[in-house]
Amino acid sequence: MFTGIIETIGDVTHLRQEEDNFHITVTSSLSDELKIDQSVSHNGVCLTVVALSPGEHTVTAIAETLQKSNLGNLQVGSRINLERCTKVGDRLDGHIVQGHVDQVAQCVSVADQRGSWLYTFQYDDALGNITVEKGSITINGISLTVVDAQRSRFSVAIIPYTYENTNLKWVNPGDTVNLEFDIIGKYVARMMELR
Repeated sequence: MFTGIIETIGDVTHLRQEEDNFHITVTSSLSDELKIDQSVSHNGVCLTVVALSPGEHTVTAIAETLQKSNLGNLQVGSRINLERCTKVGDRLDGHIVQGHVDQVAQCVSVADQRGSWLYTFQYDDALGNITVEKGSITINGISLTVVDAQRSRFSVAIIPYTYENTNLKWVNPGDTVNLEFDIIGKYVARMMELR
């Protein structure tokens, strides 16, 4: 489990395709603290550390992960949000994040609000996911609050700290991001569907 509070930004240094698997090597300030078999959120996707070398770590994304996320679009030099799993007993500063990406969305606009930024995203609502105003959403692993919820579109307001300390500052209109919808909202929607 994660909180959606990004610890650092890593740089992709190597990519290797092996059958349907995609091995991603990342250099970061966290890499030397990681262990083999540890779960780490990469742009909101929970992946297991499979190899370590000084200053970098490697994770593997399988076909299903690549189909539901933007990890298949990574290139050497891509910047990726990183968060280690939550320790039992820590404060939950963001919201409950599983690291299981539901789908991708496309950035449709970024508006400078003179001290903050308003990002608007479009997603395929045919998959049954929804947002609610003032509800939680995870974008590239970042816990955020929805400020404008529509049927297949929503906006989030980004404060300067989040802008400077995540990879959102490099997200432009047309770019794809990973979405994880609020787990409580998903359970409520599923219960309503079954009624």
